[in-house]
Amino acid sequence: MSENNNESQKPANFISNIIQQDLDSNKHTAIQTRFPPEPNGYLHIGHAKSICINFGLAEDFGGKCNLRFDDTNPEKEDDEYVESIKEDVAWLGYRWSELCHASDYFEQLYDYAVELIKQGKAYVDSLDAKQMREYRGTLTEPGRESPDRNRSIEDNLDLFARMRAGEFEDGKYLLRAKIDMASPNINMRDPALYRIKKAHHQRTGDDWPIYPMYDYTHCISDAIENITHSLCTLEFEDHRPLYDWVLNQVQTPAHPQQIEFARLQLKYTITSKRKLNQLVTDKHVDSWDDPRMPTISGLRRRGYTPASIRDFCDRIGVTKKDSFIEMAVLENSIREDLNEIAPRVMGVLDPLKVTIENYPDGQTEDMQAQNHPQKPEMGTRTVPFSKTLYIERDDFMEDAPKKFFRLSQGREVRLRYAYYVTCTDVIKDDAGNVIELICTYDPESRGGSTPDGRKVKGTIHWVSAEHAVDARVNLYDRLFSHPNPAGTDDFIAHLNPESLITLENCKLEPSLATPDEDTRYQFERLGYFIKDKQSDKLTFNRTVTLRDAWAKIDKANA
Repeated sequence: MSENNNESQKPANFISNIIQQDLDSNKHTAIQTRFPPEPNGYLHIGHAKSICINFGLAEDFGGKCNLRFDDTNPEKEDDEYVESIKEDVAWLGYRWSELCHASDYFEQLYDYAVELIKQGKAYVDSLDAKQMREYRGTLTEPGRESPDRNRSIEDNLDLFARMRAGEFEDGKYLLRAKIDMASPNINMRDPALYRIKKAHHQRTGDDWPIYPMYDYTHCISDAIENITHSLCTLEFEDHRPLYDWVLNQVQTPAHPQQIEFARLQLKYTITSKRKLNQLVTDKHVDSWDDPRMPTISGLRRRGYTPASIRDFCDRIGVTKKDSFIEMAVLENSIREDLNEIAPRVMGVLDPLKVTIENYPDGQTEDMQAQNHPQKPEMGTRTVPFSKTLYIERDDFMEDAPKKFFRLSQGREVRLRYAYYVTCTDVIKDDAGNVIELICTYDPESRGGSTPDGRKVKGTIHWVSAEHAVDARVNLYDRLFSHPNPAGTDDFIAHLNPESLITLENCKLEPSLATPDEDTRYQFERLGYFIKDKQSDKLTFNRTVTLRDAWAKIDKANA
């Protein structure tokens, strides 16, 4: 292994093995990768895998990674997306070596196209889109040559210069590579290199009425930046011959090696930008950063940590075979991270009033509560205790079975950090709904122990009614109820109707009156939560439950 990397800390994969061999053989003395998103939407969890691979391998081998925006389709691109992408990459903990744009190379790309024309390896074509499809052929039949394929070099140079000058309307001409219309790889059947598009560009304004195609732009941009290993997902495997063909024809400063890996396919979600945009546009979700969305900004707002996403990407590994990853893998990554770092607090989401009839009126005690039971260094906090409390409604059952160890009439339970209490009476409204419990407490059981040494099996959380903080709580769950919504005829039909349940008038301990906006909390016995920065009132978003509630469902669907 190279002296500059920490590869021994991670399991090797086929890409890291290639890089190591290239360094050992002195093919490269240092590696250079890049992450090349198109700024036409927000990044999602699939992009996170690519970010972690490109930036992570550069870090492992002491190399560099550029962030490059593939801004060649101005009608769909926006500075909003540029800024969100930069924020997402930085939030994940990565720093780019250079910030680049494909538009930085527009002049060079044009010059390389002229070079191809002069070599007789590119021509200007007047076929329209429908004719192009007819001439392209099929997977089993070769294509046909365009009538314009044998234009003279002089005519092609003239037409291409006039395309650049803005003389022709959109769609009038294309610049195409002259390769092989009989190739079994359809990507090599004279692919388009430039199209006329009189659209305003966010960086170059109206300077260019023509724009290069992705396959042409990408390989040359890699070469200009001296990328050593161009890492992309498997759908670009059939494009690699074109990538190499272009670089073999023109005099670029480098010839990067394209390497493909399996894209991330996560159950119960979608990662198609078009479909994600439909969710936003049709208002099935609130925005691109809706906490139900698989976007990095949505995951961030939901409470996911950079460490958990990087851990998830490490767990799923780097392979050449497409497969679906269980959502539980992602959820377990965040659970394990938050279990270590999240301070514990008490909150009651569905309050049921409890009055302790033998507790002194007007008295308040400060109970000492641990911020983390396994980490004494995280300290303690005080939680006020008084005569009237709130507990979770489902912590009480009127006709409780034998194995129900929470509160029931005549049964004793422990209030977390406080006293033993016994329910003596139940108050109901006219409809028969339980609205209040009357209890007694054992004054000698403070802190959870008694002089007689008796134990109870049930421990429940609570908050003091007098001191409770009112809050809204958003219970987020998986956006889809189908494990592969993208593979169905109508993915919208499989939206999970319980992907968001909003609870009003939740009762939280007073330490959460002014929570830290970046702190994730464990609401004891309930799950992990984070303050929502965009709400007009105190609101917490559930990041994940304490346990995998979907395990049985996933097993049934297997």
